[in-house]
Amino acid sequence: MAAHHKPLKIGDVEIRPGQRVTVDLPVARLYTDTSLNMLVKVIRGRRAGPVLFISAAIHGDELNGVEIIRRLLKRPSIKSLRGTVIAVPIVNVHGFLDQSRYLPDRRDLNRSFPGSAKGSIAARLANTFLKEVVLKSDFGIDLHTGAIDRSNLPQIRANLDDPAVTELAQAFGAPVIVNANMREGSLRACAAGHGIPVMIYEAGEALRFDEVCIRAGIRGILQVMRKLDMLPPGRGKSISHAVMARSTSWVRAPSSGIVTGSVALGSRVKENDRLALISDPLGDREDAVQAPFDGIVIGCSRLPLAHEGDALFHLAAFRSVVRAENAVEEFATIHDPALRRKVEPDLLET
Repeated sequence: MAAHHKPLKIGDVEIRPGQRVTVDLPVARLYTDTSLNMLVKVIRGRRAGPVLFISAAIHGDELNGVEIIRRLLKRPSIKSLRGTVIAVPIVNVHGFLDQSRYLPDRRDLNRSFPGSAKGSIAARLANTFLKEVVLKSDFGIDLHTGAIDRSNLPQIRANLDDPAVTELAQAFGAPVIVNANMREGSLRACAAGHGIPVMIYEAGEALRFDEVCIRAGIRGILQVMRKLDMLPPGRGKSISHAVMARSTSWVRAPSSGIVTGSVALGSRVKENDRLALISDPLGDREDAVQAPFDGIVIGCSRLPLAHEGDALFHLAAFRSVVRAENAVEEFATIHDPALRRKVEPDLLET
């Protein structure tokens, strides 16, 4: 663990125990000669503890994480912090300004790590974030959503071969945990190479706020911080019935056409169940999209149009699909505002 009693320096700013500081990290200049900065909020408790970074908008159009961090920083419980939180609500500042997943050179920032100080726009940004934030942390939570017109059921993606990471993933409380392979050039793979575990919270879709996903993200981060002993225990019951997926697979369109009758995100399906119908505009031809195995729908396309081969449904397989279905239903009951009155008040404490 990082030595908490030593001064932490980000950019040219030193942050000492007990301080709450905003750092403007210069990352680029626009055509207009305007400086473009990455905002970093650093909160250091007076007591020694882990250093946790929380990042969002590595893909500039993924907005739920930005709102999760904004609300998290206002939580009264943060005043009792032991250790350090480094929060970066907008990593890909270029993409955020353009409402785009990518950088101006069309590179994916999450395939550009570790980057370099003299490389492309993406490489320079990745290098700055890595050196100034990631390498000064003990653990990270990276917040994501699905792409445009594609939504994800709230889920944690992490390296479950690491027992400590598995324990934290379960503490988060998302209904589904996926043992995700490391991708070359990703933040998670790069951080792991430096001995810094990072888990990903995936929830919702790009360019949209989803209240359930946001509430669950805030609660999940707080529960992870409690598990790390960065915060005192909450007043409510600690609840986590997360189920680990054995495998996941995308179900693709068997033909091109108009997509109707789609099953809902989070639905339990059985092998050969109809997930949707694809028809031509006149309705003369209809092809069923069928589930290849029993599972839960953890991601889906929101577009009513598809080309042959388009990814339509992300299906996760579990040892017990019934248990996974119960986890999804309980999650919805706790976090959906329309259902909150049905839940015991102490379950809602965060």
